[in-house]
Amino acid sequence: MTVRKALALVIGAVVCTGVLATGCAREHTGASSQDAHAPGSSASPAPRPAPPRSFPRPLPGIGPVMRERLPAGTRQALVVTGETESSSQARVVLYERYPAEGWRAVAGPWPAHNGLRGWTDDHEAGDLHTPIGVFGLSDAGGRLPDPGTLLPYDEDPQFSVSGTGYLGEPLEGSFDYVVAIDYNRVPGTTPLDKTRPMGEDKGGGVWIHVDHDGPTNACVSLSEEHMRALLTVLDPDREPVVVMGPEEVLSR
Repeated sequence: MTVRKALALVIGAVVCTGVLATGCAREHTGASSQDAHAPGSSASPAPRPAPPRSFPRPLPGIGPVMRERLPAGTRQALVVTGETESSSQARVVLYERYPAEGWRAVAGPWPAHNGLRGWTDDHEAGDLHTPIGVFGLSDAGGRLPDPGTLLPYDEDPQFSVSGTGYLGEPLEGSFDYVVAIDYNRVPGTTPLDKTRPMGEDKGGGVWIHVDHDGPTNACVSLSEEHMRALLTVLDPDREPVVVMGPEEVLSR
């Protein structure tokens, strides 16, 4: 064999080897790409970013201390917010709780009056303060017929009052509609029931009633229109409560 022929054979072998190697590489790469997306492949697509988390809205204006006192099953809360600890004027909003959304205002804000001397967390009979806290709303009544409430309603002529208030305003008609606040009383009885579980010295007969345009002894008062609206929306199945006190205390 001549040198020229030998050289030609070597060059041919190199070229053929390169072509075969290149073909295998392309075939192997293509198979890997298909396998990565084939069913049963261990490879997985890049993770999608997690959607932002949302949390149910807490009861507006109510801080963690007072929030802990809400019964677990409560889905209606009447929030009575005093301007200051010594103020006899307040603002009332009714909220309802929905599973995903949380608390939402459904009525109000309504103007209201409370005790002549404001608020206290240690109420005593005759101190002219409205007790601070979270209390059930379980019974209603009044001198006038039931306006359509779902609460037990006691229509009774004993819901009558006369005389004048602290500003000289007439009190007549103040108890045409009332909702008993479950402070020092037995739930499930008429608001007229005078049983005082904590004793007579801790007061009682604390109601939400018709406003007479002046401060109260200890009650919360709303206009007659707003009392009717409240009575028709309160639902015992929602375990309604009143959350009441001065703004600074409620927000703690």
